Amino acid sequence: MMLAAGETPVYLGPIVALLVAAGLIGALFVRLRVVPIVGFLLAGVLIGPHQLGVVADETQVEAAAEIGVMLLLFTIGVEFSVERLARIKRFVLGGGTLQVALTTAAVAGLCVVFGMDWRIGVFTGFLVALSSTAIVLKVIAAKGVTQRPVGQASVGTLILQDLAIVVMVMLIPILGGEAGGAWGIFQALGTAALVLTAVIVVARKVMPPLLERVARLCSPEVFLLSVVAIALGVAYLTSLAGVSDALGAFLAGMVLSESRHSAHALSEIMPLQMVFSAVFFVSIGMLLDVSVLVELWWMVLLAAVAVVAVKVVTAFAAVSALRVGARTAVASAFLLAQIGEFSFVLQQAGAEYGLTPVGMGAEGGQLLVAVTVVLMTATPALGALGEVVARRMPEGAAAPTASAAVEADDTRDRVLMVGWGPVARNLGHYLSVNGVPSTVTTLSPDLAAAAENLGHTVVRGEATKASVLHGVGMDRVKLIVIAENESEEAVHIAHVLNGLAPGVPIVVRPKDTTDVVGLYDASVRRIVDTHRAVTEPLGGTVLDLLGIDHTHRGHPDPTVVTRFVADPDTSCAHMEELPPVLPKSPGCTECLRKGQRDWVHLRICAQCGFVGCCDDSPGRHASGHAGVCGHPVLFSAEPGDDWAWCVLDERLVRGAEVPAGAS
Repeated sequence: MMLAAGETPVYLGPIVALLVAAGLIGALFVRLRVVPIVGFLLAGVLIGPHQLGVVADETQVEAAAEIGVMLLLFTIGVEFSVERLARIKRFVLGGGTLQVALTTAAVAGLCVVFGMDWRIGVFTGFLVALSSTAIVLKVIAAKGVTQRPVGQASVGTLILQDLAIVVMVMLIPILGGEAGGAWGIFQALGTAALVLTAVIVVARKVMPPLLERVARLCSPEVFLLSVVAIALGVAYLTSLAGVSDALGAFLAGMVLSESRHSAHALSEIMPLQMVFSAVFFVSIGMLLDVSVLVELWWMVLLAAVAVVAVKVVTAFAAVSALRVGARTAVASAFLLAQIGEFSFVLQQAGAEYGLTPVGMGAEGGQLLVAVTVVLMTATPALGALGEVVARRMPEGAAAPTASAAVEADDTRDRVLMVGWGPVARNLGHYLSVNGVPSTVTTLSPDLAAAAENLGHTVVRGEATKASVLHGVGMDRVKLIVIAENESEEAVHIAHVLNGLAPGVPIVVRPKDTTDVVGLYDASVRRIVDTHRAVTEPLGGTVLDLLGIDHTHRGHPDPTVVTRFVADPDTSCAHMEELPPVLPKSPGCTECLRKGQRDWVHLRICAQCGFVGCCDDSPGRHASGHAGVCGHPVLFSAEPGDDWAWCVLDERLVRGAEVPAGAS
């Protein structure tokens, strides 16, 4: 139904308030170097119905929050591929299983000691056993320890926790008293096994060819719609089968992870996931009633301390059993010492069967929310505390692990080629012949397959997407080549890559007219001009056949962007805001055209990059160019010189920040 003029949808105000609060508080926490998810939680606490009441009705954001948790868990599932599980199966099957079992048993035992029913104890143990995959992954990524033993141990445990919820959801009806005995447990485990088996079969047989067909369309819009349809569609189907829709989305991600286009899928859906997951974490914060927190502060504090104590002890015992060393075990244990987002999914499932945290009903739900928000907020601090404790502990001998091998081999040794066209293909041949490993990023399935057939590592997707670059492994990249893009695209890609890998050299070969200024601002220092790259070898071949000696030492380098910055004490008006330029030739441009090389010194036009010989040379082409083109400033191209000459003012100007001729 059309809204009347001036009528505002009732949901718009709360949604705007939610997003604005999340953005502002999230930005504040980024400035404070704290995981922004913590800011989202606190934003929810602030604007929720129990505090400021900006969003008075929680149902207005519940739908967005449900989509948020599904997309969040879908992206987590994409990152947890079967191949990745196999690489760290020791941490998953060993440490993860032991951690979940020990934590559940410890919490259930404490509940029974305090007179609660064992079913309530086991249910509460399930809630406490789960950690926050989203927050822990962000913390270890920020610390740069994903591939180290502490990161591998934490990730392996998180994977098992996320898989264990399949079994936990199946066991809830039994704990709620609607199914009983060994047969009920066996049936629940059998159902979980069937669900996981179906996931693996679909992942291996159905999903790869399906996504291959969609990817061949080379349409980002269609690909994104297909990925979202897969995520929400599988979630819907699993909910019909009696499995949580959020869990279904996680399984959908695992299905997709086996496709060659998983990185591409992750890169396309990530912007949506970021928005909706922010809504999800804000909605969790909105559940917290600060008045209850104030009234029961002692219980919240006691419960939070108890959760941290239990999880640190059980996680330490579980990881220690893998013989990775005490320091790794304690650092991982503190990282996992919070309650996770899956616990809310599990709590909702339990509520349908009359199960509540520690059997306290609605008050127990508030207690869970309060403890979860507090511990999620404290996760970065707990991680830092774990590092401090770990450094003070003696490190025992650790068994060699796959992660250690990765860490030992963690050197910058490969070239990243963005795009796979004729130029990149020929460059790839040169790299292969010289034994240089290379990684290629491309959207096209056909080009990706062609690059793989030639032995190159391929990551499918756009090189500007964080998940694609995560697949590339930017910490291994020694050189970046952008060879198959228009100049405007190349500038954008170079900006992104330079931000993620500052200091790594970037080489650009634009397909069209070179945007020297844009590429210079993106910290590109090597530009291969398309027309010049063709003309110079062609000219050299022609001169060779004519028997004309044309060899010369490359000086200045026509691929190096240069810029003269004047010393303000000696500058003149003509030297204000000189642009970066690309030298037009490796010698005097006019002399080379005439087949001459009898110049004395070389000068570069600070306005257009023309290279001319000095006034002591026979041609005096530098001054001639300045007079004809009206470009008065020439700077020395001689190594070590850092001065320029203004032809109009007849004034020598010293360089300031960038020596003449330097990149």
